[in-house]
Amino acid sequence: MKYDIDVSRIPNHIGIIMDGNGRYAEKRGLPRTAGHKAGAENLRKITEFARNTGVKNMTVYAFSTENWKRPSAEVSGIMKLLGFYLGDWKRQLGDSDLRIRVIGDVSAFEPSLQKKIAFVEKQTEKETGITLNIALGYGGRDEIVRAGKKIAQMCVDGKLKISDIDEPLFSSMMYTHYVADPELIIRTGGEIRTSNFLLWQSAYAEYYFTDVLWPEFTPDDLLKAIASYQNRDRRFGGLNK
Repeated sequence: MKYDIDVSRIPNHIGIIMDGNGRYAEKRGLPRTAGHKAGAENLRKITEFARNTGVKNMTVYAFSTENWKRPSAEVSGIMKLLGFYLGDWKRQLGDSDLRIRVIGDVSAFEPSLQKKIAFVEKQTEKETGITLNIALGYGGRDEIVRAGKKIAQMCVDGKLKISDIDEPLFSSMMYTHYVADPELIIRTGGEIRTSNFLLWQSAYAEYYFTDVLWPEFTPDDLLKAIASYQNRDRRFGGLNK
């Protein structure tokens, strides 16, 4: 299917809530971990297509602070899968100009996994094609609380006055301080909620919800979401003339 896309108005930053991996597997009589594997493989395909379309930054919700509540076998499977892809990143990415950055609190992850995250971030830090921000151990409320604590400590230490606290300061304390806020956030899987994803950063993002399960989300679906975004009247509280 073709969509009328204005290449001059491709979102610079797209966020994706990759929902539906478990249901994808269950529909096929497979363990939920098989759905997460299919989802990880699809992420690589969608990231590459997004880069070729002109998207410069993509932030994906891979493992939330709430996901620790899932059955231990599923959490363990996700961690093993994550370790595999990080350990095999060179073969997975090839000569791609993809930069990988991880946002969130990974302190509860196994030390070996934390080392793999740091290694991949270091190895890809000079790539300029597209930046893939992977949210791991991430929660929007937790991120805001952490920012608030940092600012409070700066005030206690005498490095900051209360009158200095403003929105730009808060933004500078977010995990994503190095990139502009997302213009478009896509949620797959049919649910219509934000699920604690980029709460601060999404204040003026356009949301796009689809019933398509993440492993089945195609480049065509991404173009459909971008076309929907481009057809919206973004006023930011004002009026467009």
